Amino acid sequence: MSHEDQRPPAAVLFDALGPDYEKAFAHAPAHLSALEWLIERLPPAARTLDVGSGTGRPTAAALNDAGHSVLGVDISPVMVELAARQVPEAEFRCADIRDLPLEADSFDGVCVFFSLLQMTRAEQSAVMRQLTLALRPGGHLVLATVPADVEDVEVAFMGQPVRATSFAEEDITGMLETAGLVVLSRHSSTFAPNHPDAEPEPHLFVHCRRDETGS
Repeated sequence: MSHEDQRPPAAVLFDALGPDYEKAFAHAPAHLSALEWLIERLPPAARTLDVGSGTGRPTAAALNDAGHSVLGVDISPVMVELAARQVPEAEFRCADIRDLPLEADSFDGVCVFFSLLQMTRAEQSAVMRQLTLALRPGGHLVLATVPADVEDVEVAFMGQPVRATSFAEEDITGMLETAGLVVLSRHSSTFAPNHPDAEPEPHLFVHCRRDETGS
């Protein structure tokens, strides 16, 4: 088995995409609006976590520019290198969020933008519970995903083959509530990435808060 075959599929995909991913997605209006929603609710100098931080733009950059500390986690070493260069004030780690220990009650805000789609449904549910526990009671989380009732289907993404798993919209809400989050609002949109091999895709943004009791 080659080294490439042993690497997680998400690392292979996003290493290949590199800066093209930022060019295609960084200016999505719904993504920027979700970031604004979160930033408006963060306390001063908040500690934030960006799961699947990519190139650092727009998420980590926007959080940093608003005066918050940022820990970005991405499975792709190419993405982590780009992010560290583009947002040097933030901290970035090349790691699999499924395996990364996170201290309980340690973040004021968490962003999960399209970073679960190559996990199984059980893994997505477990990661969301992990992230909820890492949020301080009363802290806020924004999740973005492609809503679809699919499991381990092969799709083409920006010209790259990828296997994807997701939930139907109502099941996404249920998964987040089971993880311990209060769903405050949802926003659906269709976005056409700026890439010749990309097709318009449905996006769902879910705005959440961890219960004040910390349960």
